[in-house]
Amino acid sequence: MARIMLCDDASFMRMTLKKILEKAEHEIVAEAASGDVCLEKYKTFKPDIVLMDITMPEMDGIEATKQITSFDPEAKIIMVSAMGQMVKVCEAIDAGAKDFIVKPFEPERIIECISKYME
Repeated sequence: MARIMLCDDASFMRMTLKKILEKAEHEIVAEAASGDVCLEKYKTFKPDIVLMDITMPEMDGIEATKQITSFDPEAKIIMVSAMGQMVKVCEAIDAGAKDFIVKPFEPERIIECISKYME
């Protein structure tokens, strides 16, 4: 079981991910709708894994990833974004993301990805 934080400005996406993950017996420890809130909650909750959107207000997911990995190089951040262009994928990985899932996604893809980084 993983302790997961969801960072996405769309509440329906956080709800969708929460249902998928709780069904697979993972725990959602925190949620954030912007990168700056995600950063603060990461420090408080220290989740095993963060599922991060790229496009968010205040601070985007790539900047939030850079900031989280700057103080926690072991952070496991998986980008979940509709922006699947190669340049964004590369930016996310360069920022410290471990993986990239393109929306829309199959629930199995989320579960497999979480499992891979919990081993």
